[in-house]
Amino acid sequence: MNGIERLGLRVSSMINHPVAQIQRWVTIHRLDTDGEREWKEVIGLLSETDGIDMTFDDDGSVTLRWDPQGEEERVAEMEKLFEVGLEMPAPF
Repeated sequence: MNGIERLGLRVSSMINHPVAQIQRWVTIHRLDTDGEREWKEVIGLLSETDGIDMTFDDDGSVTLRWDPQGEEERVAEMEKLFEVGLEMPAPF
């Protein structure tokens, strides 16, 4: 599993967490193990998702907020974006 896949799974898990779904927001922190390229790629995918408001916090984290209507559709759309963005040929 490469860095983009690992970060994408972590972000997807955070977004789909029951508490995040109830409150309709989540803050994503960049870990030391998240590379610059991977972070920009995943944040770019999120920025292309309709209905997601992004706030870039002073500490480098990103807070995502979304509307209550059509929530399931947006989650499915984000998962689809991650799948498309993460499809990479095997390195061997």
